[in-house]
Amino acid sequence: MMDEILKYFPNLTDIQKEQFEKLDFLYHDWNAKINVISRKDIDELYTKHILHSLGIAKIIKFEPGTYVLDVGTGGGFPGIPLAILFPETRFYLIDVIAKKIKVVQAVAEALELKNVKSEQMRAELVKGDFDFIVSRAVTNMPDFVSWVKDKIKKKHKHELRNGILYLKGGDLTEELKDFPKATEYNLANFFEDEFFETKKVVHLPLKFTS
Repeated sequence: MMDEILKYFPNLTDIQKEQFEKLDFLYHDWNAKINVISRKDIDELYTKHILHSLGIAKIIKFEPGTYVLDVGTGGGFPGIPLAILFPETRFYLIDVIAKKIKVVQAVAEALELKNVKSEQMRAELVKGDFDFIVSRAVTNMPDFVSWVKDKIKKKHKHELRNGILYLKGGDLTEELKDFPKATEYNLANFFEDEFFETKKVVHLPLKFTS
C-alpha cells in the first residue's frame, strides 16, 4: 500500500514514511469504532483517501510557515496526509461532527504531528485568516465560497495565489460558471489509478473569494 505513495512521492524522510505507514492501522482501528470512512473504501485507504488528499501537493508545495484551513475534514482528509508531507506548514482541521474530530485528534497525536490543530467548528465561525483553504467536496463551490470568503490572507508567499484548493470530481462547468478565474487541474495527469480519471483540484484565487 505504501508503494503507491512512494511511487509519486519518492523523497519522503524516514519519519514521513513511518507516519504514512501507520495510517493503515490507525484508520482501520478507529473505523471499527467510529465509522469515518465507508466500509468499501477503507481497504482502498491509500488510493481513495491518502493519495487523493496528496493531489493538492501536485499543484502546490506549501512554503514553511504557510497556514492552511481544512474545512469538513471528516476523518482528517486532506489535512492529515498534507500535514505529514509538509511538517513546517500549520494545519487547522475543522468539522461539525464531534466524533470525526475525535478521530482526527487521536490520529494526529499517534503520529506526533505538532503542526495540526483540530476542532469541532462550523467554517463560518472560524476566526483568523489563512494562506489556503482546502477541502474535499463538502458542498458546491458557491456555498463553500460563502463560508470562507473572508478568511484568506491578502499577502501571498507562493506563485499560486492565496485562495481555495478544492478536491472535486466530475463535470464542474455549471458549478464554476460564476468563477471565471477558477483553474481545474486533472489528477489523472499526475496519478495512474483509474480512480483519478474524473478527479480534480480546483484552485480559486483570493480576489474572487473576497
